[in-house]
Amino acid sequence: MTLDRSTSYRRFNAPLPTQSTAAPSPPSLSADARALIPSEYRPPCRANERVLRWKPAVPSPRLTESLPTDLVTSDAEFERILDVYAGSWRESTKSVYGSGLLIYHLFCDREKVPEERRCPASAILLSKFITTCAGSYSGSCLDNYVAAIAAWHRLHGFPWLLPADQQAGILEGARRLAPEKSTRPKRAPFTVDDILRIHSVLDPTNSCDAAVYACLVVSFYCVARLGEFTVPSTDAFKANPRSYISRRDVAEVVDRNGLKATRFHIPKTKTSPVAGADTQCASQSDATDPITALNNHLRVNAAPTDAHLFAWHHPKRGIVALSKWQFLRRLSAAADTLQIPLAKGHGIRIGGTLEYLLRGVPFEAVKAMGRWAGDSFTVYLRKHAVILAPYLQDSPVLDPFTRYTLPPAA
Repeated sequence: MTLDRSTSYRRFNAPLPTQSTAAPSPPSLSADARALIPSEYRPPCRANERVLRWKPAVPSPRLTESLPTDLVTSDAEFERILDVYAGSWRESTKSVYGSGLLIYHLFCDREKVPEERRCPASAILLSKFITTCAGSYSGSCLDNYVAAIAAWHRLHGFPWLLPADQQAGILEGARRLAPEKSTRPKRAPFTVDDILRIHSVLDPTNSCDAAVYACLVVSFYCVARLGEFTVPSTDAFKANPRSYISRRDVAEVVDRNGLKATRFHIPKTKTSPVAGADTQCASQSDATDPITALNNHLRVNAAPTDAHLFAWHHPKRGIVALSKWQFLRRLSAAADTLQIPLAKGHGIRIGGTLEYLLRGVPFEAVKAMGRWAGDSFTVYLRKHAVILAPYLQDSPVLDPFTRYTLPPAA
């Protein structure tokens, strides 16, 4: 049998899926991007494209240093390696990496570092970059920038020459020297009272308001990331509809005791980009009930089952997916009407976490609801004393909580 008759043989070099079928529009360059010295190695492009499209001046070893000469890859084969490797990163990660690369090359321009010395960068050059940035950027920001430069090196087949212990020490020093203004204030949580106040100024018969409110309460009670129920832009949903939640991804489930919940399947999540994940919520007894809000939205914004879950009727564009920008814009307008400060978008997930904990839901249950693999969710707890109050009291207040949170005696 010849090779070309083999099923597996024919599967090699299958066309890779593209992120968008729409014709790309010219990138909008920031002031920093415009300040770069023009270079053939750094064509103008969007931040999330830089890690791939910005090339080192030194020809890449193409991962062939230890391979026989008959296995040296062609340019096309190497580009495929880059595409597949970069496919392991989320678009938001690529954007962060793109920002880091931009700052790095601005530094190199300022220091007049020749192109061929920028990659692979020496330990001295990388150390100087970090120390030059110290005092201007937060520790987490510099962590991301260094990770970006390291990823760019690895992606293009170059070694990372900054020893791990030296890198850790310099970054720790830079973290301690970070300006106070560079540290984000703790994110305030949404509360049920906040949501009820917002509900009072939204019109449930208005297409946008119905979608925004349903998205708000579903995200809150599902303890979900806002980006899981909204889209970065309406064009993003058109280009990759299967990457975002649609109306067919919702189902009602009933347990053996007849208790109902609504399950939402999110096609791609931060921690599960391929299989996606399920999240769920149930009816509530007040105006924050996510099921009532969802049903109202689906009635006001009738659309096909393959439409985005929170698609709404735009007066000029017809049915459009609810973007994160539109969602936050409408909430901000509602907060202005009420003359109240508005928590940031991530405050919805923090608020949902706190609400369940304040109700006495066991920590492990909330951890499972929020789909946290570790204990990182504990950083959201802004009211430890209130949440832990039942555990701090004399019996019998403690009893109903320990019954659900402590393992049975052996």
